[in-house]
Amino acid sequence: MTIFPNAKINLGLNVVSLRPDGYHGIETVFYPIPLCDALSVHKMDHDFPSDSGCDLKLTGMPIEGSESNNLVVRAYQLIASDFVVPRVHAHLFKGIPTQAGLGGGSSDAASMIKLLDDHFHLNMGIAEMERYAARLGADCAFFITSEPSYAQGIGDILEPADGKYGNLNGYYLALVKPPVLVSTRDAYARITPKQPLKNCRDVVRQPIETWRTDLTNDFEEPVFAMHPEIGEIKSALYDMGAVFALMSGSGSCVYGIFRERPEGIPERFDGCFTAVLDL
Repeated sequence: MTIFPNAKINLGLNVVSLRPDGYHGIETVFYPIPLCDALSVHKMDHDFPSDSGCDLKLTGMPIEGSESNNLVVRAYQLIASDFVVPRVHAHLFKGIPTQAGLGGGSSDAASMIKLLDDHFHLNMGIAEMERYAARLGADCAFFITSEPSYAQGIGDILEPADGKYGNLNGYYLALVKPPVLVSTRDAYARITPKQPLKNCRDVVRQPIETWRTDLTNDFEEPVFAMHPEIGEIKSALYDMGAVFALMSGSGSCVYGIFRERPEGIPERFDGCFTAVLDL
């Protein structure tokens, strides 16, 4: 059985509080996009010589960290701690770049939960799967349904942000990720939590022409200061005709939304991961 974990972008991201537990409270709109990994799972033969309940093979884009600590394996272990599931072989093909602010690892984990639930008839239901997913990462719960969502808390309190297709149906999305690693810890350390002038949930319901003024990502200021080349990508996307551009999450990927399919993105951003997607 195969599933295709999709990426997301953040339509606005505001750090609004420092919580008593040490985490930051945020407000953001998670928006699913058609950039995907591929995850397949099948039952491991009883006699297969593996000490792992989830034998993971990684291909595609390079990914840091060991296979045993991958979120796919951790998702399996979490579910296996509460349900009777057999050992499995898992194959994860990475098409979503890592450390980009696109949620690829979280999406993989949520997809593993959905695969186990479906393949082995666990009958968890969406709400229970979301609770398990939230234990693996702040944005994991979103990927259980991958519908446009307004997120609060640490990104785990979700409510609908818009209709099924949102404001962006018919637009084109350009993604540009430079070969830069952003320290989320350092970026958070440079942010003073505050309430935004306008809530991002309300802004995304406005005409897209207003987003450039009203929709913000609080991580841009510290990240652009640490890595000016990321800010230059945003400016370049506007120069190429984007109606809106923003860094996704804590970076390093920047996206541009276009009314017409943009030309020359790979050439303009040589050395970066790029993709142009239909929304």
